[in-house]
Amino acid sequence: MSYEDRDTYGMYRDDTSKGPGPELMGADTLHGNDVYNDKDEDLGDIKEIMLDMRTGRVSYAVLSFGGFLGMGEKLFAVPWNALTLDTVNKRFILKVDKERLKDAPGFDPDHWPDMANPTWANEIHSYYGTQPYPN
Repeated sequence: MSYEDRDTYGMYRDDTSKGPGPELMGADTLHGNDVYNDKDEDLGDIKEIMLDMRTGRVSYAVLSFGGFLGMGEKLFAVPWNALTLDTVNKRFILKVDKERLKDAPGFDPDHWPDMANPTWANEIHSYYGTQPYPN
């Protein structure tokens, strides 16, 4: 499902000169959005968006990958700056091979990591080749 399907306020209408458009987007409309790689492989969907409460920045998108009907799914915190918005197909692009994502540091939905831990954050950013936002 795309962000346009969740747009109850008309934020993403064709004439973006009268609304926020894709430059500013409602976080609620991004939950469940599809994530693909640049090979057009489905990598999952966004389950949560994690905000840094000190800076007000979006730090991570929590991506669900694998499993069936919520059983056996694995969650991955993907640095927000590793994602790009594909406005043509109404989805996000993460430039990572599907096989590499399977080996990415992930977590069980019942056991979330301490995402504020700098060691954990460095591991995630290193894996995806991104840099954390400066403090």
